[in-house]
Amino acid sequence: MEISPIRFPFSRFAAILRPSLGRVDDGANSVMECDMQTTYTTTDIPSHHRRQFWQEIVSDTYYALDLRFLGGHDFQGKLSAWSLGPLSVSRNISDGLLYKRHERHLVNEREECFLITVPELAEIRFEQDGKDVRCRPGGFVIERSHLPYEFSHREPAALWVLKIPSAVLRARISRPERLATLQFDASRSVGGLFVDTVRLAGERIGEMDESARAIMGKHLIDLLAMAVESDERVLTGHSSSIRNAHLHRCEHFIRTRLDNMRLTPQMVADACGISLRYLHQIFEREGITVCAYIRNERLSMCDAMLRDPNCRKSISEIAYQWGFGDQAQFSRNYRGRFGCTPSEARAGARTCNP
Repeated sequence: MEISPIRFPFSRFAAILRPSLGRVDDGANSVMECDMQTTYTTTDIPSHHRRQFWQEIVSDTYYALDLRFLGGHDFQGKLSAWSLGPLSVSRNISDGLLYKRHERHLVNEREECFLITVPELAEIRFEQDGKDVRCRPGGFVIERSHLPYEFSHREPAALWVLKIPSAVLRARISRPERLATLQFDASRSVGGLFVDTVRLAGERIGEMDESARAIMGKHLIDLLAMAVESDERVLTGHSSSIRNAHLHRCEHFIRTRLDNMRLTPQMVADACGISLRYLHQIFEREGITVCAYIRNERLSMCDAMLRDPNCRKSISEIAYQWGFGDQAQFSRNYRGRFGCTPSEARAGARTCNP
């Protein structure tokens, strides 16, 4: 059954729709570009072309998705996107929509990423991995690209969306896949500061050079990690709260000492006040050994630096910085985890960010 069109309330959005910095008319598309921002708008698109136009720009900005428009052909929307070093930020304002990520969308995609979505003006609904969450303004949710999902809002909505490569997020947050479908508080404390900073970054992006934007991107990831890690549900997970508290403390100790080549399980156990046997047990219940966790965290930090276009350190310097004393061993471990050599990863990142 066709749902009646939802009219775009321009009076409500007047304060958040920003003027463009330049226009490029690409056939039927209406695109506004500058050195650091691309903005798409349906304003000049004939109504019968708007659905296809929006389908294409959403898939280009995030990843392949199917869209169902909860209204008639008179759809209206605006999407602005910025690059902030290792991540991208977008401002998505549109009429009601249902976004679907199917199994077939995942077949040819190698790199996993996460979307952090901050709703304004309307409630959103997100369903993934058998879990259903509704998030009102004042919160944010995390979505995984490598699992099917549904995301929707029936009313016109304004969304801030951060797209973060999995390797970059894993370098700062341990096992971020456990965060999908959790709703986090963005109305106070660190969560509020995170969202406030996202908004401010969007307003000031035009005043930043490439280096400043990269620093801002890393700052946003740090704030996101702080907001997530302060949530009691992340600390306790689905198992014993005491065991997970120990696990959280051990993970934090490891991540802050990855540059120490002499870091050992015994050192971790002693620092966290638990026995070596218990340390191995709590990690084994997560499906990983302590040594493998340390190695993977080091590799994730190396990967983030290799893919950072502003990083000028050599591959051997990066490896040494994160606790790898043997260059050949580092290269073998890196290829085993990421499916390419460190030099291939760096070359690929520079191709994408000339």
